Amino acid sequence: MNHKTTLFLVRHGQTEWNVQHRFQGHQDSPLTDLGVKQALWLGESIQNAHVDIIYSSSSKRARRTAELIKGSREISIIESDMLREINLGIWEGRNQQEVKELYPEKFYDFWNNPEVFNVQGGESFKDVSERVISKLNQIIDKNRGKSILIVTHTVVVKLIMAYFEERLMKDLWNPPYIHPACLSKVEVMNNKFEIILHGDISHFKEENSES
Repeated sequence: MNHKTTLFLVRHGQTEWNVQHRFQGHQDSPLTDLGVKQALWLGESIQNAHVDIIYSSSSKRARRTAELIKGSREISIIESDMLREINLGIWEGRNQQEVKELYPEKFYDFWNNPEVFNVQGGESFKDVSERVISKLNQIIDKNRGKSILIVTHTVVVKLIMAYFEERLMKDLWNPPYIHPACLSKVEVMNNKFEIILHGDISHFKEENSES
């Protein structure tokens, strides 16, 4: 029996630290008013799509986004530490400009050579990919034939989509850009993947004001 499994993959809405261009990683900051709206717009745009279960990163910004998308629907939200953002160690809470000045080579690697990037107290992209893809496959195995919403973070969305695309790690940051509360949709059947949407923001009702 062939069952199609549908994945809706979402980045959390805009946060205060996104606006301040701070690295968040395992740390957290609240959604902005716009971030809340972004999540609500997405919830509205997929309100007629059937969703069986929601998995969320255990970071509050992702959990809050998941709750806003869910709205009044009766759907369970399961939190997982394995869906958290890349741990950025000593960079967390720091402004990107400051990090660029203090650690120019590592900052360059983060955006241009993700395959060699490392930071004190943090994870490599490979570390994150391993934990995230293992969790993703667990989720798919457990929910075959269902429709699953996963609310997580930029690097995690990038790595999951790279896995489906067989994109090389060195090309990780190539477009599309993963905006806050953007939607990617992937259908899985017989271990074959079809990407339907990737970084879609057609549900936005105002100009996106975050780079």
